[in-house]
Amino acid sequence: MRLLFLGDVVGRSGRQAVMRELPRLRERYKLDFVAVNGENSAGGFGITEAICDELLAAGADVVTLGNHSFDQKEALVFIERQDRLLRPLNYPAGTPGRGAGLYRAANGAEVLVMNAMGLVFMPELNDPFRAVDREVEACALKRGADAIIVDFHAEATSEKQAFAAYLDGRVSCVVGTHTHAPTSDDRVLPGGTAYVSDIGMCGDYDSVLGMMKEEPINRFLTKIPRGRFEPASGPATVSGLAVEIDDATGLARRVAPLRIGGVLSQATPHFWE
Repeated sequence: MRLLFLGDVVGRSGRQAVMRELPRLRERYKLDFVAVNGENSAGGFGITEAICDELLAAGADVVTLGNHSFDQKEALVFIERQDRLLRPLNYPAGTPGRGAGLYRAANGAEVLVMNAMGLVFMPELNDPFRAVDREVEACALKRGADAIIVDFHAEATSEKQAFAAYLDGRVSCVVGTHTHAPTSDDRVLPGGTAYVSDIGMCGDYDSVLGMMKEEPINRFLTKIPRGRFEPASGPATVSGLAVEIDDATGLARRVAPLRIGGVLSQATPHFWE
């Protein structure tokens, strides 16, 4: 199975880049399944129903979220009827929406997707390790699902690495999101789980985490807000991770970064060329 996971979509520039490139990527690489983190897609903060629909129409099979899940208040309502939109599963009981879903890939495989949020330097939620454990036990690899994908939305690299090691051999891949800076540690772990600490963002990298530079710099210098954070509007890089999953085992064979456009060095999954 050919999987592509795209990092946090930031603002209009990131959305436009994903809308432009994702249909081409699906066709070029004959992708079976695409996941996109959309938690910064609405002006950098949250997601709207219209934007979610646009990402799905462009070729995403599922959209994941994170700590900005409900910044747009309409998300509290439409997330209940949109089963292809996932918020972190370790939110408290009673939070609208769902944190996991089983989806059909283009090749017919059943793919379990989970969205979890870390605890280090993040809002206090329930334990993500045990929350994911429960989902894996209920729908195990090759017994309930042909592939299992986890978006771990977390700040600390140590927590991400521990989380991936904990799940190694039990899920197809653990993809780190949230920090908006792509890391170079993409690899297949010893047990067969694909991993990267962070896949970066789909946005303008001539920025501070996708935001125009002036206000973040001002706050570091003065500690006094002068205005809102506004998404940078320059050419965006579409950043993500390509994963080839063994149909027989549900574990990863190989991984490669994907970076298209913008100011970052370009990268494509060479093994699919």
